[in-house]
Amino acid sequence: MKSTVPGTGAKSTDARSADAKSTDARSADAKSTDAKSTDATTAEPVLSVRDLTVTFADPRGGAPVTAVRGLSFDLARGEVLGLVGESGSGKSTVGLAVLGLHDPRTTAVTGSIRLGGQELVGAEESVLRGVRGGRAALVFQDALTSLSPFHGVGAQLAEMYRLHHPGAGRAEAGRRAAEMLDRVGIPVARTRDYPHQFSGGMRQRVMIAMALMNDPRLLIADEPTTALDARVQRQVLDLLGELQREHGTAVLLVSHDLGVVAGTTDHTLVLRGGVGIESAPTAELLATPREPYTRALVGAALRLDSVPGTALPTVDEPAPSRTFRPRTVERPGRWLVEVDDLSVHFPGRRRFPGLRAAPVRAVEGVGLRIAPGETLGLVGESGSGKSTTSRVLAGLQRPTGGRVLYDGQDVTRPGRELRKRLSREIQLVFQDPYASLNPRRTVAQTLDTPLRLHTSLGPAERRERSVELLEQVGLEAGHLDRYPHEFSGGQRQRIGIARALAPQPRLIIADEPVSALDVSVQAQVLNLLMQLRERLGVAFLFVSHDLAVVRHFCDRVAVMHRGRLVESTDRDQLFAAPHTEYTRELLAAVH
Repeated sequence: MKSTVPGTGAKSTDARSADAKSTDARSADAKSTDAKSTDATTAEPVLSVRDLTVTFADPRGGAPVTAVRGLSFDLARGEVLGLVGESGSGKSTVGLAVLGLHDPRTTAVTGSIRLGGQELVGAEESVLRGVRGGRAALVFQDALTSLSPFHGVGAQLAEMYRLHHPGAGRAEAGRRAAEMLDRVGIPVARTRDYPHQFSGGMRQRVMIAMALMNDPRLLIADEPTTALDARVQRQVLDLLGELQREHGTAVLLVSHDLGVVAGTTDHTLVLRGGVGIESAPTAELLATPREPYTRALVGAALRLDSVPGTALPTVDEPAPSRTFRPRTVERPGRWLVEVDDLSVHFPGRRRFPGLRAAPVRAVEGVGLRIAPGETLGLVGESGSGKSTTSRVLAGLQRPTGGRVLYDGQDVTRPGRELRKRLSREIQLVFQDPYASLNPRRTVAQTLDTPLRLHTSLGPAERRERSVELLEQVGLEAGHLDRYPHEFSGGQRQRIGIARALAPQPRLIIADEPVSALDVSVQAQVLNLLMQLRERLGVAFLFVSHDLAVVRHFCDRVAVMHRGRLVESTDRDQLFAAPHTEYTRELLAAVH
């Protein structure tokens, strides 16, 4: 079923930019085309947004910031609308506004948002509480901070069910929670586990299961597959499609992944600076985008047939002029990193007094080598042990068995001097950019800490260097005095990358460093990392589920499955002729 999705409202054009006006004209064309569908023109939309404007007050007393301006669109029953744009374009702001999740003390929301004919802008909190999680549900981008750390995941899902089914008992709610976890690939045996005991991708699946608990009429999915590998991503998208077919659920899909948008959505609306600049059926928009910005977004999407190691196009530079030298990493007599027979076991949960479950074998018998200046890609499904392995290399997790050498020195139980050296020469870029940044420290304070600890720069020089680091990752000097909550997810990840670059490390362990970034910023960051690798000779352990990114950036690839290393070889050989069935399945899921 299709619906009319105007890029901007038609009733207040004098308050809009020229871009928005041109979008209105294109939307009118789309409306006349969609009029061929009787259902789309006669049925009341599930969600109707008109002239939505969201303005944030500046806590420092400056001018207010308008994050969304004059946005309008309709979403019909059973339709999937893709909302795309760079980080900071206002995509997540729209989703939060629909459910009334903005703080009215600091945020002004004007216009109209109607869910099934009911006005939500200005509605009482009691009305909004009845809508959230029931008639409409939201899958947040940041799973770890969205789940309670004090309760098992099964209990959290059961609570969501009982809130909207007052007559349901604990047993019924528990069965429903177990059913939904099973549908997103979480074993029923793990319903009592806590969020920190799951990988990033598994936590995201828990969030999706929670959103689907009450069969909502509207599902707002804010980057729902960001942290998921290709196979699990396909499973989740298939699940959303199944829900849509069974219950006619309308889906507002906020995403920077144009591959997900292309294979999932019926219609796509492009945002830039909070303004809808182009709206069309998805196939049409991706094949023949009309706006230069949309063409740049489509051109920046990384594909498996991209030439590895080349500079990627971005919105600011659609045809990059620079090229990187071909990679010729020679195997040294002494490796930078050597991992032999690594094992990491976690104790099983105590289920009854005196009875403990078998230990969880997160990593078992893994062996890796990384040469100076080399980039090793570590791939596998969520929960395969990738992040655990990287934490051992960084000295953040003690192994149960095996040996880890850094520059010839055993780092499994380092002394004080070696720890200090490791903290300078090995830096991490974490998968979860919000949880890894201190919410009470400004960006300036965050970047100043490693510079103060590992350099001899004075205060003024450290601030100047912090500005340089921000500019390297696509941010501005004006961002220094802001706090993490004032940035989008992609912007927070760039801050984390800037922090890792501060002490000029020899090895960067990047755990899904671009999974939260839109395609253009992803290209900017990858270009930056390739430039740094070429200029500084820094080595990378690049943990990722995105095989297109791994193929483009990495020299060698190691594949993990259920805690074990199943394949490790040169990049070209792995993508051309994988040795194991599991690797072939991973590659098939991308095509």
